[in-house]
Amino acid sequence: MRQLKKCAGVFDRTLKLRKKPADSRYNFPHVFKAFISWKEIFHVRLLHPHHGILGSYKKVRVTDLQALKGQRPWAMLTAYDYATASAFAAAGIECLLVGDSAANVVYGYDSTTRISFDELAVLAAAVVRGAGNALVVVDLPFGTYEASDEQAVRSATEMLHRTGGHVIKIEGGVRMASRIKALKEAGLAVCAHVGFTPQSVSGLGGFKVQGRGAAADAVRTDVAAVVAAGADMVVFEMVPAELAAEITATCPIPTIGIGAGAETDAQVLVWHDMAGMFPGARIPKFVEVFAEVGQQLRDAAANYKEAVANKTFPTADHAFS
Repeated sequence: MRQLKKCAGVFDRTLKLRKKPADSRYNFPHVFKAFISWKEIFHVRLLHPHHGILGSYKKVRVTDLQALKGQRPWAMLTAYDYATASAFAAAGIECLLVGDSAANVVYGYDSTTRISFDELAVLAAAVVRGAGNALVVVDLPFGTYEASDEQAVRSATEMLHRTGGHVIKIEGGVRMASRIKALKEAGLAVCAHVGFTPQSVSGLGGFKVQGRGAAADAVRTDVAAVVAAGADMVVFEMVPAELAAEITATCPIPTIGIGAGAETDAQVLVWHDMAGMFPGARIPKFVEVFAEVGQQLRDAAANYKEAVANKTFPTADHAFS
């Protein structure tokens, strides 16, 4: 209610200023500033309540998420367009990931390695425009950073320049430490990714949990390497929960789990899995389905088709005279 009153008050003052153009106190800059204040309150604080009335009106930075370590878990979801980014930002999701999983769920490829730099950049730019105060992390696609540190810096800077994204994510631990170091020296924020790395699925022998038994030391070594290289956060994918909890307890940067148990600092899911976008599709063990959006969309489309066929839509209420 206080926000509504403030909004009304600013709008009132704006209208009054317009009535007194002769007075130097009410020149254009003053009117413009008042209008921008009103627009900001209305659009961000009222239309996006989780950033205003019900939540903190503050741009989420890497340092904010780092400060949450040991305080409370935070949420990351994938996003690939303006509309879903806007919805997730309005829901208060702290961090959005424009992942190369878009290869599968947006473009219909059979592997994340198929998506191109340009294909991902287009999606990331749309997400940034709809992300509100959320932090936006963008994957570097397969083949755009593996060759050299120089290639990684060139690709990362172009991706952030073209999209407005905030953080670059690359896959790999020890083998990518020099890339992470180079990206940090170029002034970029970096999210590492260890455990199961989808871009390396063929080399890993398929979709398999990483770090069981004696292989746990390899995950520990990978995490130590990316931390030493300067990574700002790290994704653990398909890592045993006990191992993920152990590493998280001593890791100085936020850990983000996907199939890594409940003790990581954050969780991430592909939104199509989280919201049940593909009814009947195989759901990974680590996914909880929080809605049946895909079925609802099918039902809505079927109802629309039926209404058109039966001429119950459009009605007179939808027509112009």
